[in-house]
Amino acid sequence: MRLMGRAGWAVLAGWLWFTLVPSLPARALDVPPLSGRVVDLAHVLPPATTAQLSETLQAHESKTSNQVAVLIVPSLEDEPLFDFSHRVATTWKLGAKGTDNGVLLLIAIKERKIRLEVGYGLEGVLTDARSAQIIRNEIAPKFRAGDVPAGVTAGVQAVLHTIEGTYRAPESPTAVHSDGEVIGNTIVAVIVGVVIGLFFSRAHRVLGPVAGGGLSFLVAPWVIPALIAGAASVALVSLMSGLGQASGGGRRSRSGPFDDTWFSTRHGGWGSGGLGDSFGGSGGFSGGGGDFGGGGASGDW
Repeated sequence: MRLMGRAGWAVLAGWLWFTLVPSLPARALDVPPLSGRVVDLAHVLPPATTAQLSETLQAHESKTSNQVAVLIVPSLEDEPLFDFSHRVATTWKLGAKGTDNGVLLLIAIKERKIRLEVGYGLEGVLTDARSAQIIRNEIAPKFRAGDVPAGVTAGVQAVLHTIEGTYRAPESPTAVHSDGEVIGNTIVAVIVGVVIGLFFSRAHRVLGPVAGGGLSFLVAPWVIPALIAGAASVALVSLMSGLGQASGGGRRSRSGPFDDTWFSTRHGGWGSGGLGDSFGGSGGFSGGGGDFGGGGASGDW
């Protein structure tokens, strides 16, 4: 050992540091105390907004027994969104035991992440798809415009109206699609239709063009581009499958065209302080023993 010298020990220490330290488990973020129906650790909501939201959530709970809470954190600090969100919801035990009718709206300011965590008992009405729609259409646009209080309020109202069966989704998307985006999506729809159409053409020469054209019509945006994409796919599949049969048959591999980046039921993180505001009426606010199984959706802005 004495033969190593100081330089050798320094190299060994450096190797151990870079080898072992990254493999050590990261410290999980602390779950903040449930100090109210709205816990704003990032201090982005005016007191009046926090009070109004809390009163709305308390009134909904009194009428339906559903427990809905909002948590806003400054940062996830590298912890996955779903992990932290699920841990908060289960630690707070939102919803009644056995009924599991709790909902958590979690917002991470630094990462610009949003998560709706839905209890077992409400997954049938506040589905993953509807949760994603609320994030995408109600919360994110207002956050992008810089109005966090309005986004939180709109999200809470949409959640409550969905549970009550009175929510009406916007008839048209809030985002404005450029001509280039429409053309790009139409081209993608044609490519998808051609690939799938050629795949089915190996089973039947008529089935291929029909399947490809129909899929292109469904994938393409709006009616006119969808008609164009469908017709183009039918023509291309018919032509290419005919050429393939004439030359001995070409083979194509199928690829999946769908990627719903707003539809997520996994991902969350943070560390607490005890700085939440509580407006729970008499006796404060606490969870009722509800459980969560990972239902909900995640998004960003």
